[in-house]
Amino acid sequence: MAEKGQIRIALAGNPNCGKTTMFNNITGAKQHVGNYAGVTVEKKEGHTNFNGRDLLFIDLPGTYSLTARSLDELVARNVIVNDNPDVIVNVLDASNLERNLYLAAQLLELEKPMVIALNMADVAEEMGIKYDFKKMAELTGATIVSTVGRTNIGTKELLEATISVAASQKAPGVTVNYGDLLEGKIAELVAALEEAGTVTYPLRWIAIKLLENDPDVVGKVKGFANTEAVLQKAAAIREEIKDQVDLDIVFQEYRHRYAVEVYNQSLTQAPKEIETRSDRYDKILTHRIWGLPIFMVVMYLLFAFVNIVGGIPQGWIENGFAALQAYVVQTIPEGQLQSLVSDGIIAGVGAVLSFLPLILLLFLGISFLEDTGYMARAAFVIDRVMRACGLHGKSFIPLLLGFGCSVPSVMGARILDNYKDRMVTILITPFMSCSARLPVYILFANAFFPNGWDSTFVVFSVYFLGIIFGVIFAKIFRKFIFSGEAEPFVMELPPYHLPTLKATWLHMYERAKLYIIKAGTFIMAASILIWFITAYPMDVEYSKDYDAMKEQVAQAYEVKDAATLAQFGITADDQKEAVDKIVEDMKSTVQDATDAAKNAGEDEPEVAVEADSVAPELFNSIKDQNEKLFPAAWAMYKNSANLDAENDKIDKEQAAEKIEQSYAASFGKAINPVLEPLGFDWKMGLSLVAGLAAKEVVISTLGTIYAVGGDDQNPAPLTEYLQNDPHFSPLIGLTMMLFILIYPPCLATLAVIKRETGSWKWVAFMFFYENAFAWIACFIFYNIGKALGY
Repeated sequence: MAEKGQIRIALAGNPNCGKTTMFNNITGAKQHVGNYAGVTVEKKEGHTNFNGRDLLFIDLPGTYSLTARSLDELVARNVIVNDNPDVIVNVLDASNLERNLYLAAQLLELEKPMVIALNMADVAEEMGIKYDFKKMAELTGATIVSTVGRTNIGTKELLEATISVAASQKAPGVTVNYGDLLEGKIAELVAALEEAGTVTYPLRWIAIKLLENDPDVVGKVKGFANTEAVLQKAAAIREEIKDQVDLDIVFQEYRHRYAVEVYNQSLTQAPKEIETRSDRYDKILTHRIWGLPIFMVVMYLLFAFVNIVGGIPQGWIENGFAALQAYVVQTIPEGQLQSLVSDGIIAGVGAVLSFLPLILLLFLGISFLEDTGYMARAAFVIDRVMRACGLHGKSFIPLLLGFGCSVPSVMGARILDNYKDRMVTILITPFMSCSARLPVYILFANAFFPNGWDSTFVVFSVYFLGIIFGVIFAKIFRKFIFSGEAEPFVMELPPYHLPTLKATWLHMYERAKLYIIKAGTFIMAASILIWFITAYPMDVEYSKDYDAMKEQVAQAYEVKDAATLAQFGITADDQKEAVDKIVEDMKSTVQDATDAAKNAGEDEPEVAVEADSVAPELFNSIKDQNEKLFPAAWAMYKNSANLDAENDKIDKEQAAEKIEQSYAASFGKAINPVLEPLGFDWKMGLSLVAGLAAKEVVISTLGTIYAVGGDDQNPAPLTEYLQNDPHFSPLIGLTMMLFILIYPPCLATLAVIKRETGSWKWVAFMFFYENAFAWIACFIFYNIGKALGY
């Protein structure tokens, strides 16, 4: 390592030890998230500058072991042995040190410079635990630093120690003693490896792994020249001692003894036999009777928070995009470019981006519940339900991830060792509504159930229904396809913590960035495609001469205006100009009131054009200033409003006829016979097909279709278009939500399912059974609703 070069630091630790919180606090927003080459395990790297040094932190997957039984363990180990970080920072939970030291024992075997961060020191102190750091350093050979990663206590000392250890490049020099028999055999293999002279990994570690018959390490050794004799010798040794020791567990036993020894000799004050805050909270939150209802209430309040609070900034964004559309219409000459920008890009992308506040609030809530430690309790509470349908309790963890995104949810099923548990979990994951479905649910819920609490109940019910469907299908799959007993569930419950503002902000920042990038790339491309098939063909043969119809209407109202002015005795030109000026003031007043209402999230003012003599209160000031001419102006205003309404009706009829002849309508009508029994029209059918690419595309598709067929001069939010569409109703809105809940997930999820299951057979099975179930469920639901008069 160059003295002034970048220091590469591998951050290792058990799940729930505070490792990622520490990583977030140290690196802030200077993070890059991707995947490790060839696998779907998330790779997080982050930079920080400290004392003039550039530090690159690699946040390894949280693991309890490096035995490479799971992909996470394999990745964590390979980063250390293949990528050669300058130093390992092993984060240990000081309140649960004995178990955490098991991983430390394996890290020592990799012969890398190492610092131990004794994290959660505040929790250990609350429990009355005290350690002799000097003794611990002596037994592990590592530098020990006490930290509270959540509040950055000890972070400065940790970074200083890391730079110092990295500069010295001194490995701990401490190893686990495996007893005379095994140590002798390890020495024999090390000698054989030295004789081969080609293996570049730590030789003692390689020898131990060969005795454990670790398939990954065996493969690594085969990749080196002159190692055939080494592999033969390892096989011969395993055969020789198999009756004397159980090689499957003997190394684990010695590592555990070492962890216990370090813990006991370093401990100066044992934990007090007291009831901690976590114990008191758990008596309520994990109660065998009240635990599940509390979880349901927490989830309901989360959705209420997202829907009601998020609806306020959502309205601002909708109005902002509507104003942008109006500006584009006024600025760009009428034609295809104007339509593409206004009706395609802005309408499609804007409809999706308007839901950004709700997505942020959803992940704010989930992040808060995870960081406090409550979600681990939720897994414990749900375990009884899981076991009832034959699922492993640990399945809750990937299923919970499904509420964020189905892709990591499917990948998260790897934590299940049993193949049957893993497959059942993967097959029911799509029933957990991902964050991409949430905006679609809220769109229809707010359109047809505008009261905030009503729409919250609808959205919560759809999420809950998805969980019920998942449980039912898990039971079916377990009984008929993947029969067998579920394994017992053992899970660590971390202590409760107050989340840090920085960690929560980083979580929201990452989600916002991904959502905006998706909207600006994939969603925009989809919106342009939908605009094209909706706007084309351009040359349409209309059944009516709409221009002539508008001309006839205009002529009729010219006659009506003249008769109105004559009725009020307005004959002089200056009087006519004065009346026209009053009418323009009335129109400006209505527009200003409308804009103010939109910005405040209130209902727009209604001006009844059929009123007989008394003008609405909106015009009182104008009436007071022009009392003599106001009656004539009010009558002319009504004429103008009626003329606009007639023209708007003709424009909508023309736009509807044009869009009915578009490529989009042709495709939608081709599939409509399949979806018509569910109450859907071609617009809904097209949006559902487009939604197979990504669920947000359902919104952008509907936004584009209604924008192309809507009023360019006065664009409206998508909810208004849905409310004004005579085909839509609350029943159809609910049926649409039900279909989107059940039918297959996005293409990215299907691709990951193929990778995780290793077969297109299961992808095809999922695609078929979810589409079939969606159709059957919606057919029953819609027709029962229709029969009941809804």
